[in-house]
Amino acid sequence: MYYVKAPAKINLTLDVLHKRPDGYHEVEMIMTTVDLADRIGLEVREDGEIHILSVDRFVPNDHRNLAYQAAKVLKDTYQVKLGVSIKIEKNIPVAAGLAGGSSDAAATLRGLNTIWGLGLTLDELAQIGTKIGSDVPFCVYGGTALATGRGEKIRELPAPANCWIILAKPTLGVSTADIYGNLKINNIVHPNTKHMVKAIEEKDFDLMCASVGNVLEEVTLKLYPEVAGLKEQMQKFGADAVLMSGSGPTVFGLVNQESRVQRVYNGLRGFCDEVYAVRLIGDRDSLA
Repeated sequence: MYYVKAPAKINLTLDVLHKRPDGYHEVEMIMTTVDLADRIGLEVREDGEIHILSVDRFVPNDHRNLAYQAAKVLKDTYQVKLGVSIKIEKNIPVAAGLAGGSSDAAATLRGLNTIWGLGLTLDELAQIGTKIGSDVPFCVYGGTALATGRGEKIRELPAPANCWIILAKPTLGVSTADIYGNLKINNIVHPNTKHMVKAIEEKDFDLMCASVGNVLEEVTLKLYPEVAGLKEQMQKFGADAVLMSGSGPTVFGLVNQESRVQRVYNGLRGFCDEVYAVRLIGDRDSLA
């Protein structure tokens, strides 16, 4: 079986510019990968079928699974006769705003490119990823990037200043469609994306902390007070900056000093079952 790493992502910024004629929102966001990853195992099948194998009851084993969709699109586009068994070992929380499903799909695309011998470039795989989900193109590349359009236009950025990331996911699911549906475009306070790009390019941790922002956060925090409470606790325990990732409900904290990581982690464990202390990766080469 051929194994591929599928890391989670966080949004350092997430801005919504306007509603597009196609019904999607025009976004501008900076995403980066963290050292929390699913493991995707791929095994060629001679019968041409696509099978999903997972022991996680929250992971669908049919066409609803984004890894299944990735295999199907790749197979149909390039008329591949072979099939694949896709084993998904989940470590990233499901429906958490961390792009777990999108990263699984991206890892499947990268892995199938190898075991099916397609010889496609990352750019070609990212283009295929646009048919599956808005976060899939970024996840194909990994690293750190400014994403625009629906999220599919990717501009690579260097890795940010190295730091610890504390992730905390409350026991609730959030519908991305509901969050966007409740967003009041005209009332948005936009994050300063240019300042975040500067912070990343200059590896300026303090400026990075000062520049985090997510316009979906206000909507989710109003609808789900548990998320607001979790954010307050993370700030209280001493994270340098705290933000919600994606449409939520996961909240993350940036922590520069290793001595403070355990304090924040232990403090949050009293409020939340799913808490992780991981490193920021932020480098495309980490997927190799």
